[in-house]
Amino acid sequence: MWKTKLTELLGIDYPIIQGAMAYLSEAKLVSAMCHAGATGVIATGGLPVDKVREQIRNTKDITSRPFGVNLMLQSPNKDDIAQLVCDEKVAFVTIGAGNPVPYFEPLQAHGVKCIPVVPSVRLAKRVQDKGADALVIEGMEAGGHDGTLTTMSLMENVIPEIEIPVVAAGGIVDGRGIAAALLMGASGVQMGSRFLLSEECILHPNAKQAIMKAVDTDSTVTGFTRNNSVRGLKNAWSEAYLKKEYSGAPEEELAKIATGTNWKGAIEGDTENGFVLVGMSLNRLNHIQPVQEIIDELVSETEQRLAVAGSLLK
Repeated sequence: MWKTKLTELLGIDYPIIQGAMAYLSEAKLVSAMCHAGATGVIATGGLPVDKVREQIRNTKDITSRPFGVNLMLQSPNKDDIAQLVCDEKVAFVTIGAGNPVPYFEPLQAHGVKCIPVVPSVRLAKRVQDKGADALVIEGMEAGGHDGTLTTMSLMENVIPEIEIPVVAAGGIVDGRGIAAALLMGASGVQMGSRFLLSEECILHPNAKQAIMKAVDTDSTVTGFTRNNSVRGLKNAWSEAYLKKEYSGAPEEELAKIATGTNWKGAIEGDTENGFVLVGMSLNRLNHIQPVQEIIDELVSETEQRLAVAGSLLK
């Protein structure tokens, strides 16, 4: 058991949050994270309220430990999901893709801790001043929707300016990355890609195999020129999309060919016509393990790196 601002805030043993991954972050994976001493987040993007309620209650049936829900502010049913989170008394929410501030007061009034995802120092200061309980800074190394700054630059710029717990995310897949984040002053990390290869994750076996075969140069980003970056594995679909994007195709055409590709890759296992969302640190993602084993390895690796940190300058 470690003690950081984040573990104290959330009541967890290790400051490791499993990031919300569309269609994949559901009760089985989230509860496994909780049982291992970390915590998980249920993804809600694209889901109806009834399905989110089902996932929350399924998770509660498996574990009594604290877990979170991701509130996607681009979702048309975001207000209904926020109310559901209050009604179900979920421990915390991660909030992204919009202005989180109006949601702080009603959520916190129901005992729900608010952890927005922010892309800059300015917004980090704003959400802190408005009452956020913690915040996530996610670098462009992350899989799925990401920003334009790296994890390192975000840690350099944001952490010295912020008093509430800061959670580092993007490209962190092992204990070396966790140790680096903690030494930089983060109170914890959020990780998604590492848990794609957990036994408990329902990612299609074809997609898991594609990730394990991939190397560092197999990562790509679509939508960068349209301020809508999404990171995943290079394939026939991404190559065709990028040709259209950089040739100036209209937004409507790009949206049409992108719709449903995450589902195709993650759930149907079509790794050529779908888009397998995963971060940049691909060489370390090479085998499937139970969540408990992954957490045990992460804890051991982190402790080993921190133990020798003081001797590196001798």
